[in-house]
Formats: sequence, C-alpha cells, structure tokens
Amino acid sequence: MIKKKAKGIGLLSGGLDSILAVKILQDQGLELLGITFTTPFFEAQPGIDAGRKAGIEVQAIDLTEKYLEMLKKPVYGFGSQMNPCIDCHALMLREAGHFMEQIQGDFLFTGEVLGQRPMSQRRDSLRSVEKLSGYLGRILRPLSAKLLPPTIVENEGLVDREKLLDISGRGRKRQMELARHYGITDYPQPGGGCMLTKEGFANKLKQLLILQPKAGGREIELLKWGRHFLLPEGTLLAVGRQRMDNEKLASLASHDETVLRVMDYPSPLGVLLHSPRAEGILSLAAMVLISYSDAPEAGAVRVEWKHAGNSGILTEENRIRREEIKPYLL
Repeated sequence: MIKKKAKGIGLLSGGLDSILAVKILQDQGLELLGITFTTPFFEAQPGIDAGRKAGIEVQAIDLTEKYLEMLKKPVYGFGSQMNPCIDCHALMLREAGHFMEQIQGDFLFTGEVLGQRPMSQRRDSLRSVEKLSGYLGRILRPLSAKLLPPTIVENEGLVDREKLLDISGRGRKRQMELARHYGITDYPQPGGGCMLTKEGFANKLKQLLILQPKAGGREIELLKWGRHFLLPEGTLLAVGRQRMDNEKLASLASHDETVLRVMDYPSPLGVLLHSPRAEGILSLAAMVLISYSDAPEAGAVRVEWKHAGNSGILTEENRIRREEIKPYLL
C-alpha cells in the first residue's frame, strides 16, 4: 500500500533503459523529475531528449570541475583505460542526491540493469556506488529492483516493489518488449561506450594531466580535434586533420598558446598547448606542420606563429619525415 505520492529524481543518460525506468515508475503515479550532466566527456542533451520522450522535466548540471578533480584519483580506480566507472556513477548520484534534498525528494533512480556492464553494474559495484555516493538505500533501479535488496522507499511503502522488474544481463529482449508496450520508437541504440574507454583518447588525456594537472574543459576539448604530438620539454602539439579540426582548434586556442600555420601553401593549423616559446620547439613544431602541408619537399617554407599578442615568421629549410614524427604521435 502506497502511503503518499513520492517524489523521485532520475539520472537520465539518454538511452532506452533510463526512459523505461521513468515509464515503470510513472505507472505508480509517482512525481518524477530528471537530472543529467555535462562534462568534457559527455553532454547533457541526450538526457534532456530522454526526459522529453518520457514526459518529465530535466535539470542539467555542469559537472566539469568536480569530475576532473575526481578523475585525478578515483577511489575505485580505472577500467580498461581512464574510465573511473564506479566513481563516475557515484559522483553523479551524489550531485543528484544534493538536488533531491533541495527539492525535498524521496529517492533517486536510474536505468541501470544488473549485470549489463562488467565494471559498474555488478552487484558489488552497485553497492559500492551507493556507499560512495552517500545515499545508501535511497537509489532505486526499477529494471532490476526485484533482484536487489529493497530500498528504503520500498520498505516505507513509497514505491510498490511488486510493480518493479527483475531484468538482468546484457540481453535486450525484455527492454524491446517494454519499448513496444509503452509506444517508444525513437531511441538511440546502445552506444560504444564512454570516450574515456577509448585507448587513443585516454593516452592523450593521461599525457595532458601529467603535463598540466590543472587542465580544464577547454584543454580537454582540444584533445578531441586533430592529431596530437608530445614534443620535447613536455610540449603538446595539436595539428588539424581537416577543415573542421582547424576551425575548432583556432576557436579553442587561448591567448597563452602558440598558433602556427604554413604560409603560401595549403596546410593544417597547429596549436602548441601552453607552450614555452623556445626556438627549438617552435622549429620542430613548424617542421611537423610542414610535413602535413602541401609545401614542396625541398626549399624554404615560411611558418607564421602567434603567441600572447606577439607574432613572427619562421623560415624552415629542413624537413622531418613522417617516420621521424611517429615517436612523437600520441
């Protein structure tokens, strides 16, 4: 027997499972709000879209600063690359819990399915997430609730446990059936995982955080565009692959960074991240840039640089071969 109309705050990732979690609880007439987050590694828009499809309002919160601080030393460590899955989920639930308290909510809920993900959705991992979040017993997982210990809100009669589900594992059959039942047709397919699970990006991020422990969202955004090279003296060089890369790098480059471009020939843009203006580094960066330009293989080539309101032109006659560049490539 339900004692009152409870208020739940749901973490919305944008996927089908979080939409279904909302629908299952809506069947009980509960008051529901959504919450989603933005960081340099994922955006809030998919969660906002999921809330619209599910018919609930969604609060979007920028978690960048707290996320980057957590990323430096996650309590439960990393997965295969730089993915701190347990700490990530716990941080989002902690922030959602603070929001819940502000609006006098009763519980948190997610679309997590027991056993669906190898690191963060094991039984012990779900428990660890709850403990680390500070909301032990207040996190409801409607899709797998019958396979998990009852939460406080179930024991208090705020949510009817009998109307919750017992889905587990990586299969999607029951979720597809539920989607048809609720008339949900427009939803994203399960994604390929977080950016932090991708080896190439993770390697770049590791180097950035070693060189710049206080790196923020802008610096991390630079890692998403073009090729990246670790030059001597711990200098990172970003080089565009195509026009969009060049435009993004140009828009993201700060006053403290050195922007380079080859003159007289089609060329990618280069950005030295918070670099020293040592002549040797500038010269090497210029040669890397020339190697990706349409400049001839011999003869002098001019490369313009701009840094902190200053500018100049390097004239390079030397060349660096692609095979010589490979050791620098991240």
